[in-house]
Amino acid sequence: PPLLFAALGSCFSEVSGVINIGIEGMMVAGAFAGCAVAHFTGSPWIGFFCAGLAGALFGYLHAIASVKLGADQTISGTAINMLAPGVAVMICRTIFGSTDTIPLALSAKIPMVFANTFDTTTKMGMFLKNVFCNYTTTFLAFFAVVVVWFIFYKTRFGLRMRACAEHPHACETLGINVMRMRMLCVT
Repeated sequence: PPLLFAALGSCFSEVSGVINIGIEGMMVAGAFAGCAVAHFTGSPWIGFFCAGLAGALFGYLHAIASVKLGADQTISGTAINMLAPGVAVMICRTIFGSTDTIPLALSAKIPMVFANTFDTTTKMGMFLKNVFCNYTTTFLAFFAVVVVWFIFYKTRFGLRMRACAEHPHACETLGINVMRMRMLCVT
């Protein structure tokens, strides 16, 4: 699911016409922020939300560099990949005194769906447990795939986003702010 969430976010960037090499750095920043916030708040869902915000912050840095300032998109993404782990390690050492975050208690982790539902004494029960007993974010990731498909191909925003990649000058003549659209999509 973490890779799927990152890939879905990268799809917005790529479809709008901006190459996003910095996905790994955005994931590192999100992972650290999510763990740290979940540790201090005791809420895995607030940590999950803050992980997305941290990834979006580094996406915004990439958008400023590559879209607004016109820097090379590959170089900017590579810089994000180097910057994010360094920032995460620096903040982790400052807060926790080491490069490792403190493990969360089992009660503070995102809950599993269908945890004790299936009879594990049978082969069919074990199969069903292995297939359906997953963290809530797993099911949320698959739902997000459908939502992203719907946004891309069934909304006005998706049409404009795809048009910004294919014909940015034509979009500008129609009144679509290509820079703002790309900034939003990269973020």
